[in-house]
Amino acid sequence: MTTQPAETLFDEGIQRYQAGEPVADLIPVFKDICDRAPRNSPAWTCLSWLYLLADKPTAAYKAAQKAVKYNPEDPQGRVNLAIAMLETQQKGVRPHIELVQQMMMVSELRAEIEKSLEDGLARKPDWPSLQKVQAWIMES
Repeated sequence: MTTQPAETLFDEGIQRYQAGEPVADLIPVFKDICDRAPRNSPAWTCLSWLYLLADKPTAAYKAAQKAVKYNPEDPQGRVNLAIAMLETQQKGVRPHIELVQQMMMVSELRAEIEKSLEDGLARKPDWPSLQKVQAWIMES
């Protein structure tokens, strides 16, 4: 792809996402970042989110697992994992929801997650799995 550092690609990818660039165009960018920096939890979190938006729940699940493995305290990685688990009809969602609820006691994290959930519903309205996860974590 390009010879830019992974950090630069990541920042540019985030900017392109926020500017509304199509998810299908961004997936290869974040795959490249993950290939270059395989322990970069935020990149795996973003890749899993993009896969979820692109209706690729199995790929999203695998990426979210890596995000959570490299940073178990990242609430967005856990949210993505829970959504992917619902979409792939897997059991074991509750522990991830409970951890996110605990993490959301920190107001900055709560605002960040709320913004992310709103973004997901704006980009993919009537998303049943996201709506479920949102209802569960907001009941805390």
